[in-house]
Amino acid sequence: MALTEEECRRRIEALYSLLSQCRLCPRKCGVDRLSGQKGFCGIGKDAVLSSAGPHHGEEPPISGRRGSGTIFFAGCNLLCVFCQNCDISHGLEGDIVSPDRIAQIMLHLQDRGCHNINVVTPTHVTPQIIEALAIARGKGLFVPLVYNCGGYESVETIRLLDGLVEIYMPDMKFGDSTPAGCFADAPDYPEVSEAAIKEMRRQVGDLEIRGGIAVRGLLVRHLVMPDGLAGSRKVLDFLAEEVSPRTAVNVMNQYRPCHKAFDYPGLDRMTTPEEYLEVYEYAIRLGLRIVR
Repeated sequence: MALTEEECRRRIEALYSLLSQCRLCPRKCGVDRLSGQKGFCGIGKDAVLSSAGPHHGEEPPISGRRGSGTIFFAGCNLLCVFCQNCDISHGLEGDIVSPDRIAQIMLHLQDRGCHNINVVTPTHVTPQIIEALAIARGKGLFVPLVYNCGGYESVETIRLLDGLVEIYMPDMKFGDSTPAGCFADAPDYPEVSEAAIKEMRRQVGDLEIRGGIAVRGLLVRHLVMPDGLAGSRKVLDFLAEEVSPRTAVNVMNQYRPCHKAFDYPGLDRMTTPEEYLEVYEYAIRLGLRIVR
């Protein structure tokens, strides 16, 4: 749906209000980020930009031939012990940017021919991103916005994005509460991510691809982990049975021990080809739409 300028402004104000006694994400830290206080994510009032540019390593419908206009934000509301981008998410490497500057970057990436604007780890800076999006749309931005998140999202926040985000690309990291609690301090991750992904699907539907490029819809990523620690079958069963039997899924085989993973038994090795193939073939049997 197309939002009026007034409705868009109302949404932005509502998102910023969540930063006071912060409840933007399921952590609900309660700190006043509008005054500069920092909670679990490590970010205060202002977004911190790590890098931006065309990205050719995303899924083919996202990267296409000209790349995905990727904007990486520092900080994270999960801080997984096996994080492959720990310098950004844990280390907070980057520069403070205003919504005006983010909007300029969005327009520059579109001018470079990128198929979309892909905001990576957006959860904790969603108000700043949506304010930037409104500015950029007013200056001619027309490519889709990809909300590329970790899946640990507040439904209250996601509802405020209805009509603003064209493509949701969440991870669904864990199907079981024990590893979610151990590796991301988020034992409620399975039920929280399930509720959020259902709301995302309600808003944008299954993934739509035109001319090989995604234009709208839901694309879920699931990383297969050693020893079945991700609870892969539960994740895939949920997507097929409770979201859509045609949910677009990237079953990923990129797990490798990073950051603090060597301190945790089971995480200290790569996934074997056999472990990955078992999950991949299960997704196919369920009839899910494999994107890779």
